Amino acid sequence: MWQDIGIALCLVLVIEGIVPFLYPRRWRALALSLAKVDDRTMRIAGFVSMVLGTLLLYLIK
Repeated sequence: MWQDIGIALCLVLVIEGIVPFLYPRRWRALALSLAKVDDRTMRIAGFVSMVLGTLLLYLIK
């Protein structure tokens, strides 16, 4: 189980690194625009992302 969690975290790092590696200027602009988003909107986006990820994981398993 711990090995699966480690693999999943490694894959997250790889996937998260693709966009800044390929498009650093766009990534910087996105980061600057995200700094202007209010906390409520950011929490909702995070919650939706967690639920969607959980549902997709359930469907795959």
